[in-house]
Amino acid sequence: MSITNTPTSNDACLSIVHSLMCHRQGGESETFAKRAIESLVKKLKEKKDELDSLITAITTNGAHPSKCVTIQRTLDGRLQVAGRKGFPHVIYARLWRWPDLHKNELKHVKYCQFAFDLKCDNVCVNPYHYERVVSPGIDLSGLTLTSSGPSSGPSSAMMVKDEYDFDGPQSLPSIDGGHSIQTIQHPPSVGCPTPSEPFATPNLLPPAEASTSAATSSFPAIAAGSGTPDYWCSIAYFEMDVQVGETFKVPSTCPIVTVDGYVDPSGGDRFCLGQLSNVHRTEAIERARLHIGKGVQLECKGEGDVWVRCLSDHAVFVQSYYLDREAGRAPGDAVHKIYPSAYIKVFDLRQCHRQMQQQAATAQAAAAAQAAAVAGNIPGPGSVGGIAPAISLSAAAGIGVDDLRRLCILRMSFVKGWGPDYPRQSIKETPCWIEIHLHRALQLLDEVLHTMPIADPQPLD
Repeated sequence: MSITNTPTSNDACLSIVHSLMCHRQGGESETFAKRAIESLVKKLKEKKDELDSLITAITTNGAHPSKCVTIQRTLDGRLQVAGRKGFPHVIYARLWRWPDLHKNELKHVKYCQFAFDLKCDNVCVNPYHYERVVSPGIDLSGLTLTSSGPSSGPSSAMMVKDEYDFDGPQSLPSIDGGHSIQTIQHPPSVGCPTPSEPFATPNLLPPAEASTSAATSSFPAIAAGSGTPDYWCSIAYFEMDVQVGETFKVPSTCPIVTVDGYVDPSGGDRFCLGQLSNVHRTEAIERARLHIGKGVQLECKGEGDVWVRCLSDHAVFVQSYYLDREAGRAPGDAVHKIYPSAYIKVFDLRQCHRQMQQQAATAQAAAAAQAAAVAGNIPGPGSVGGIAPAISLSAAAGIGVDDLRRLCILRMSFVKGWGPDYPRQSIKETPCWIEIHLHRALQLLDEVLHTMPIADPQPLD
């Protein structure tokens, strides 16, 4: 369906539902999504202006202003769809914007007149009348740490249970110490227009920083004599925890590189995994390798943003801090399943650069605060000395160069996934995977480390 064929409120419900289904984010089953969208369209059929507002909002990814889209509030505030109950604004925000949204993460925009928390008789379910509120990993203002790692205690376990207790995924992810990792799905837009940014993004960056093509002048000057890298990335291939073959370097003159399962290399823009031998290869690895097929394309845009296109007949699984952040998750907290034919951005250079600076500054501040805590010198009311306050800061103070380097690396598994949804808990347990080192990002990291060394922290005065 082309953009010019976008339906209007005068079209049949079936046509409208089909169009809106094309823009769903894939977090819910097709059956649930269709039921939810059909229900909404039927309720809006007599309110043509609101139905047109919904169509405009969804088909343009919120690019154009749209009015409130309202349904009647129920007695308990919840809406029942396909035997499941949930808050209506959350249901539709999950369908079209954030598939893993928590019910307490939405805040309405100022111009929304019927927002859920205004408790009007009608409730606005326009997903673009709400913003997602994502808590930062570390609050520097109080020098306290909110760890993104495994946590313990009843509060974290209750939070995970609360997130899925009414209208979350039908199969719950595994919970280890209250820490939830789940596979976030990224389906292709079959039969639908492919926007320049296929998946809607929350307003986490200012507009200037959200651009996919960054000007060179946006970043600090690189050390004298280094220029822009000769190679934009290096790709290492692994089977389980063993690297197989040599690292493949992609020249900056080849912005698109294909990684496939065949045996016919044709230059610097193609890395063929089929030709690589491994004396320790098992039958299970061999079977998985047979399904790599056409593999994936990696595309470098602008100065260093990276997009992935899945050419294989099987999904690939990606570890991407950019996608984690777009989904409102802590870095490394999710695995992203990219379906065949999907084309999706997996790395943003500007965002990575900002994270480098923030984490380096956090490490400096936390290390200094930790030293001050041991000495009993934390300023502020009710401060106490001793080891307990220092322990709460130890994770932030422990951020090192390796942690920052991870921001510049993508990992991708072919055919087999990992995480609590799968038998394999780590990518190193998957049969065939690649690690992609992004050279421009590593250059920027080198610059950050030169201007803001994170070693040898000094205590606060």
